[in-house]
Amino acid sequence: MISLPPVAPRVAKLTALGVGVALLATACGGTSTPSSTETAATKAASGISCPAPSATAGASSKAAAGGQVPASTTTTETPLKIGSLLPTTGSLAFLGPPEIAGVNLGVQEVNAAGGVLGKPIEVTHRDSGDTKTDIATQSTTALLGSGVSAIIGAASSGVSKTVINQITGAGVIQFSPANTSPDFTAWDDKGLYWRTAPSDVLQGKVLGNYMATCGAQTVGMIVLNDAYGTGLAKNVKSAFEAAGGKVVAEELFNTGDSQFSSQVDKVLAAKPDAIALITFDEAKSIVPLMTGKGVKPTQMFLVDGNTSDYSKDFTPGTLKGAQGTIPGTFAKDDFKKKLLTIDPALKDYSYAGESYDAVNLIALASEAAKSTKGTDIAKQLKAVSEGGEKCTDFASCVTLLRNGKDVDYDGQSGPVTFSDAGDPTEAYIGIYEYQDDNKYKPSKEEFGKL
Repeated sequence: MISLPPVAPRVAKLTALGVGVALLATACGGTSTPSSTETAATKAASGISCPAPSATAGASSKAAAGGQVPASTTTTETPLKIGSLLPTTGSLAFLGPPEIAGVNLGVQEVNAAGGVLGKPIEVTHRDSGDTKTDIATQSTTALLGSGVSAIIGAASSGVSKTVINQITGAGVIQFSPANTSPDFTAWDDKGLYWRTAPSDVLQGKVLGNYMATCGAQTVGMIVLNDAYGTGLAKNVKSAFEAAGGKVVAEELFNTGDSQFSSQVDKVLAAKPDAIALITFDEAKSIVPLMTGKGVKPTQMFLVDGNTSDYSKDFTPGTLKGAQGTIPGTFAKDDFKKKLLTIDPALKDYSYAGESYDAVNLIALASEAAKSTKGTDIAKQLKAVSEGGEKCTDFASCVTLLRNGKDVDYDGQSGPVTFSDAGDPTEAYIGIYEYQDDNKYKPSKEEFGKL
């Protein structure tokens, strides 16, 4: 443990969190009056009619500016070492491949542009597992022992809570591409915890409003009982009820549970118009239980923890019309192509952009600080995210920095402007719709400010 200078807790800086979200403009659907012979599921489905997908969803991103990158005027004896703490096992293992690919693509591009302070970045990957194991603590200990200045991860908010004090207490940056629990906004982390994923205050508000926009008047929820699940459910409920709806059932389950019949039965007994599944891969067990009892896929609304490719898990059509939300803008076609050169087996792209942006922001802040020390880098992260000349990749941004300019990095996850608490102050939430093959496609995205 190294001694850190006194830093005022960031709790006081964000005691009140106001959220402004651009709401969907098109109100749609209405609850019809069913006959007495209709089932509860048919009755509910009749009121769900969501806005049509955007014609340009997920098309392409702007090409980055080219040109020669000038050499750094400051060089370092100690190269920037980054670790990743991302899931290759456990209930969020499906998120690992796109996140790791995003990290590796970022490192590849930084090193192709000459590296940081005259030396290539070194990256070490370790598994985070999930909260059922102690893998994250063991991996963190190994990464800290290797001398990393920053650790990208974890994906799970619950996992991050088990290691955040260990990481930040060592004077190392923890930079999550996927943590969404609002709890981290007020964490006393010595200024060393950052994230490119917005707080679930935003995802919850968008999802709650969206279900109301689709015509749902009542909602049932099946919720993972951890920091992620209950935090997101709270914000979904708040937004949905503020929009005039009512949450009629909210059933919890615990990490490691394998039986969900009780939760499903209790939610369906309340006859909700829509059902929000706030889970991880437990959705693989929950969805068949619901469809087997007559729930239509158009009634199902998923979240980032379970919006995944289910083409090998369910029969065709099982999820057709179901929708899910994932923080961040859509992964654009050209970015996907780059990711596939890193990992040709990729099926999901969730949080790849946030992981890529984390690498670029850490590298740029290191250049701005003229140091590879974690505490020095952290002091420059906010500065490289705001107020300067816009740039969208490491090469163009570092060129500006080395020419004495201030930079404002906006990346693959959308605009990145940090608060004093290390949170994005503005972000997109992508809304995805499932097709007949049980794969999801971009539908529309909502922009909001925190």
